[in-house]
Amino acid sequence: MASAIDATKPVTGSATTSAVRANFAAAEAEIDELHRATEDSVTATGTVDALTANFTKDVVLAEGVTIVVKAAGANTTSTPTLNVDATGVRTIVKDAGAALVPGDISGARHFCIFRYDLANTVWVLMNPSAASAWPIGSIYMNAGVATNPATLLGFGTWTAFGAGKVAVGFNAADTSFDVLEETGGSKDAVTVAHTHTATTASNGAHVHDLTTGKNDSGSYHQSGSYVAHVGISGSNNLSGKVVSNGAHTHTLTTESSGSSATNANLQPYITVNMWKRTA
Repeated sequence: MASAIDATKPVTGSATTSAVRANFAAAEAEIDELHRATEDSVTATGTVDALTANFTKDVVLAEGVTIVVKAAGANTTSTPTLNVDATGVRTIVKDAGAALVPGDISGARHFCIFRYDLANTVWVLMNPSAASAWPIGSIYMNAGVATNPATLLGFGTWTAFGAGKVAVGFNAADTSFDVLEETGGSKDAVTVAHTHTATTASNGAHVHDLTTGKNDSGSYHQSGSYVAHVGISGSNNLSGKVVSNGAHTHTLTTESSGSSATNANLQPYITVNMWKRTA
């Protein structure tokens, strides 16, 4: 902070009471400010979202003035306020003017360090709680240890989450992904074996094309059918038509063999410990 002590007073050889007093007053004010910022603190009164703080030595608002206030509880709004020594209600913000989130002032044991921003007339909370970075519902991942985050981070209630599953983004337009914590899918690929059977009834005369491997000429007569063909010398081809004048049925069966592959659906993955904050 800039000092208000005037090093030119008193003038050598002509000390004046007023000059000495002025410098002592400036020194006292600066010592008081340093004391408040490093050793002194008061417990906030008012409410958790409208704090008041009263120091023995009144605070004079100036750029960079720093104070320590012990909170009375966790903030519940994004715009809590602080009034120090009746200097006026000022909004509390975070660094760069960002709004607070509920829990940035974590509770009654949080010693809040505030620094005054004169140009914007706000108190800046210099040490917001780490808990606000992990609101309820947050997912914590750790690839090194399986220790509960309540122990590692020092706050919250956490439960193991998503064992054996991967996370996918919420998508309101897809019914598979439109509910938070919805589950589905299988790591095993399964194609079920199945059979198609088709039956076609013939109630009138119709013709079947016939090709067979026989080197001959002439015609064959069969009961209920006639085969006409032309044999070509030196060839094993025999072609013609079979004419059927009676009603009968054709049955066609097509079989498709299935497969079942364990782990065939697994995408590339990496295993970590996952936890969800529940309180």
